[in-house]
Amino acid sequence: MFKPKYKRILLKLSGEALAAETGFGINPQTIQSIAKEVAEVHALGVQVGIVIGGGNIFRGIAASAHGMDRSSSDYMGMLATCINGLALQDALEKEGAQTRVQTAIAMAEIAEPYIRRKAIRHLEKGRIVIFVAGTGNPYFTTDTAAALRAMEINAEAILKATKVDGIYDSDPVKNPNAKKYDRLNYIDVLNQQLKVMDSTAISLCMDNELPIVTFNLKVSGNIRRVVAGEAIGTIVEP
Repeated sequence: MFKPKYKRILLKLSGEALAAETGFGINPQTIQSIAKEVAEVHALGVQVGIVIGGGNIFRGIAASAHGMDRSSSDYMGMLATCINGLALQDALEKEGAQTRVQTAIAMAEIAEPYIRRKAIRHLEKGRIVIFVAGTGNPYFTTDTAAALRAMEINAEAILKATKVDGIYDSDPVKNPNAKKYDRLNYIDVLNQQLKVMDSTAISLCMDNELPIVTFNLKVSGNIRRVVAGEAIGTIVEP
């Protein structure tokens, strides 16, 4: 019998996760595969909130580095997350899951405005809630949005889906001798400047003792394994 370690989670997906190997756009097979795994975990009774990035379509910080106004470029990035959120909603509903998209920037024709109590009610009613448009403010990443939403909905953990099987002391793609950590605390992550989430997100999680579990999204069944409490990936906790 499946006994989840976490009853309510916040899954953080990067925009690049939807693009597969191309790094740009939305790959239909990839997004359907992700949706299938999320729907499977949700069907087992786990309440799921999702924060999704937009880097597969537009990266605000990259555009600002080339001279674009930072606020304008960040708002464009937020709109990219809305496109990804609607695509993920469609994929999840094809798997039979009930969903709601809530946006931090008002766009009544395509999504609900973000309202904390309403989001929690959707979760309690058995709906997957997809949070888009980040925090609704420039200069904040979707990592920070994930930490913020996780605390607002009283999630028990953030599940940070990545391309590698945890947190390393250096890039394992470039350094074959990179050391993998099984367990870290927040201060270690901040002091060593490990690329898990940005420092604002880590600090928010630290202040509220919210665990972060990083794992490889490319391995089939990993979301279920993390929710079940299996020792995969890296956990950041007090």
